[in-house]
Amino acid sequence: MPASPSTARAINDRLALRLLQQEGPLTAGQLKQLTGLSRPTVSDLVERLTVSGLIRVVGESGEQRRGPNARLYGIAADRAHLAALDVRTGGVLVLVSDLVGRVLAEVAVPIDAGSGTGPAVEQAVAAVEEAARKAGPDAWAGLHTVGIGAPGLVDPATGDLRDSSGLPAWHRSLVAALQRRLPEARVTVENETNLAALAEQREGAARDRDTFVLLWLGHGVGAAVVLDGRLRRGASGGTGEIGFLPVPGTGSLPSATDCDGGFHALAGAAAIGTLAREHGLPAEAPPDGPGAARLVAQAVTTGDAPAARFLDTLADRLAIGTAAVTAILDPGCVVLGGEIGQAGGEALATRVAARLARLSPLPTEVRPGTLGGTAVLRGALLTARDRAQDELFAP
Repeated sequence: MPASPSTARAINDRLALRLLQQEGPLTAGQLKQLTGLSRPTVSDLVERLTVSGLIRVVGESGEQRRGPNARLYGIAADRAHLAALDVRTGGVLVLVSDLVGRVLAEVAVPIDAGSGTGPAVEQAVAAVEEAARKAGPDAWAGLHTVGIGAPGLVDPATGDLRDSSGLPAWHRSLVAALQRRLPEARVTVENETNLAALAEQREGAARDRDTFVLLWLGHGVGAAVVLDGRLRRGASGGTGEIGFLPVPGTGSLPSATDCDGGFHALAGAAAIGTLAREHGLPAEAPPDGPGAARLVAQAVTTGDAPAARFLDTLADRLAIGTAAVTAILDPGCVVLGGEIGQAGGEALATRVAARLARLSPLPTEVRPGTLGGTAVLRGALLTARDRAQDELFAP
């Protein structure tokens, strides 16, 4: 059945807004060309969206002819402000952006979990408020949507961060505290590795892939699974908890509360630091994610025999976990993400791919991530932007 006039208008409005999001400011003529709609229909939707405050005239095109046909329309970026958080074990990174995702302010705050849950949560909330103040009076007056990336399991039924051993208690209290401080805002939390995969798919190494696995290599290890364009979370939100994967070479088995006997023991930052020292490379003990990434980057740059042996052994380890994932999912592409995946670049990805080809009959491309440690924050911002636009662009 044909759409009703109101439904058709809503569809046309969303189409025009998405084009303005993707392409930037456009004239009415360009909107007509890109949408395939008639001139009167485009004129009506431009008027409708202007009156609603979603778009405005932002300039004129460079055409010789001036006047109404040369007006450039763009999304009213200051219609809403967004916050994105990357919550880590020892601190929080915050950025605030406008509705189209242009970053206006950034704040990084270390947090000492030993000070107690209440003070730690207050520090994190204060970091969000500081970033909003820096972004300007409109952002400080009220954030529309807040996207949070955090380690641990997110319950797919409730959207809450579940209790996970080894993670600070203040992580679980942060969402509720932000919601109380920002009662008008929409606050959501997502697993950090899932957000990193979203960012790599939209802006990074997996832009041409609708099925892939992101192997997160940072302080710990994790994986995110994207199949047919959809992020898969699992029944309990635990898809990709690859740190608990039992693998050979660890000397023990993981438990429900401890992943030290699992793949984490081969590929986590501490394990990489130990491996570097075994190959005669200088390494702090134990390094965090950025510290391990520096070790890998130095090995790639140095390129001497000890560095090459270190990278070879690291690739052996990564191939073990990757082979297990590909045997089950057959994703065709694995992205080595996080700080360490980015630091290893093509040198590490090529080594892993060669070893994976010997372990598995399934053809699998291995790529280095391009966003590194920034992927979680970018993913949180993309999620917040999508949610805000879905609400504001609705009829």
